[in-house]
Formats: sequence, structure tokens, C-alpha cells
Amino acid sequence: MKTLKDLLEHQIKDIYSAETQLLDALPKMENAAHDNQLKKAFKTHLAETKNQIKRLSTICKELGISPEGEKCKAMEGLIKEAASFLKEDTTNAVKDAGIIAEAQRIEHYEISSYGTAVRYAKELHLDKIASLLNDTLDEEYEADETLTDIAEDRLNEKAKN
Repeated sequence: MKTLKDLLEHQIKDIYSAETQLLDALPKMENAAHDNQLKKAFKTHLAETKNQIKRLSTICKELGISPEGEKCKAMEGLIKEAASFLKEDTTNAVKDAGIIAEAQRIEHYEISSYGTAVRYAKELHLDKIASLLNDTLDEEYEADETLTDIAEDRLNEKAKN
């Protein structure tokens, strides 16, 4: 990598890998959840993730690169950590609260990744790409907020007892 554009392309491939890894992880988190609102949030985010992957494919075409070729080790680690938690022996309420914590770690990683990529695209005057990335960034913020709302509205309270 010699330029900011090279770095952006690397970031896009890394994000693409992260999102494709989530395609397998989100249904597992949904299945492990007990709360219906939490299950629905995972189902919604899975559909969004599929659209985000399509957006990333569009961005790759725009950049003239293949989305393949990177393995996001950070997402791999976050998913392994979440999978490990899913095996813990807990009450249903604690399980749901913990699943939210694991999912928010993932969301925060995605927010960071997309935020950086948006900034690079803007610096490179790649306005269409910046806009597409920003659409996904907004969705990631929304997903994080949804998880926070579910936790604060009742799941964390249930897990206290």
C-alpha cells in the first residue's frame, strides 16, 4: 500500500470479509436469544447485512477491485468470542444481556471501520463511495442504538435477578 486509495481499498476488502462472516454469526445469535424483540433485531440486521454486502460489491466495482482477498481477523475474533459466550450456562435473561454485549462489540467495530472508510473516501473525493459507506454507517449506528434500547428497556433489569 502506497497511497490513501490503496488503504481505502484494503479497508473495503476487510469490511467485506467482516460482513460476510456475520452472515453466519447473526442467525446463531438470533437462535440463542430468548427475547422476541432481540430475535427480531438480529433478523433485521441480517437483512441489512445482506444489503451492506451488496453495497460493498457496488463500491468494489466502482473502485475496479475484487472484494475478495482479505480475511478480517478482528471480526473473526469477535465472532469467536460471541460463540464462546453462547455456550455459557446462564439464565435466559443473562444470556440475552450477554448476547447484546457481544453484538454491540461487533457493532462498535463496524462503526469504527465504516467511519474510517467514509473519511478516506471523502478525502479522496470519492463522493458516491462515501455516500454508500455512510448509508451503512448510519445503519450500524441504528443497530447499536436498537440493542441499547432493548437492553435498557428491560433485559438488563431482568438479568439483575
